[in-house]
Amino acid sequence: MSIGALAQSIINGFSSAGIYILVALGLTLVLSIVNIVQLSHGEIYMIGAYSVYYMVVSLGLNFFLALVISTLLIGGLGIILERLCFRPFRGQPDRAMIISIGLILVLQNVVLSIAGGTPRSYSSPFTGVLKILGTSISWERLVILLIGFGLLAILFLFVRMTKTGQAMLAISQDREGAALQGININRISAVAMFLGCGLAAIGGALVGSLFSISPTMGSFALMKGIAVIILGGLGSIPGAVVGGLILGLIDGIMPVLATTYVAGLIGFGAIIIILIFRPQGIWGHE
Repeated sequence: MSIGALAQSIINGFSSAGIYILVALGLTLVLSIVNIVQLSHGEIYMIGAYSVYYMVVSLGLNFFLALVISTLLIGGLGIILERLCFRPFRGQPDRAMIISIGLILVLQNVVLSIAGGTPRSYSSPFTGVLKILGTSISWERLVILLIGFGLLAILFLFVRMTKTGQAMLAISQDREGAALQGININRISAVAMFLGCGLAAIGGALVGSLFSISPTMGSFALMKGIAVIILGGLGSIPGAVVGGLILGLIDGIMPVLATTYVAGLIGFGAIIIILIFRPQGIWGHE
């Protein structure tokens, strides 16, 4: 394999990692704060892609303006879902999980009834390649990488530097203790759903600029997101980053060395091996 092909595969791996991390961070926030495994998170990702598609193709909006509007709208949808679907079942994770499974069917069928099952696509505003030292790197992949890791840095600063972020940390560590300290659990849960759904929507929109979108695209995103948080450690933001990087680089590099199927086999094999020796994941706690 040439140096150029290796560099391209590494960039592809990092861009995939950026998407995986965005999805996994949303799952992690909801799991840590709302205390549910949000299985319809993939459908939120899918709706984010479709909302940008319609704003760009039908309304003719700028891609980045559409991305911002989509993030806010899907984040607002997350607040509605938290209030109406998950808050009434707080402390009942089995029932909340059933609700999230039902939401998968509802959201998929709503999109199917509106958009149909035909795959659709929209173009990224960034085309062409960047040539560095004889290596050609896709601008689309670079933009995804920059946006993904830029949002990751912003989220870390938000969690570490703001009162709301500190309240989220407190709830994730000790929900009852946080409530006794006067932290509004309902408000922070709504913020967590807003952020989690907004991040998923951004991930879906970025992927939609590279590949075609369909009403069932969320299943792959959910599978990767759950794999990342299991590998990195349930409820751990640093774990989601580490897990996303590992799986992203495997998915980026291994298809060049072998096949896509081998990449998937190695990725999930790594999860099994790590969980055998460290059941809590790389960054998780007992």
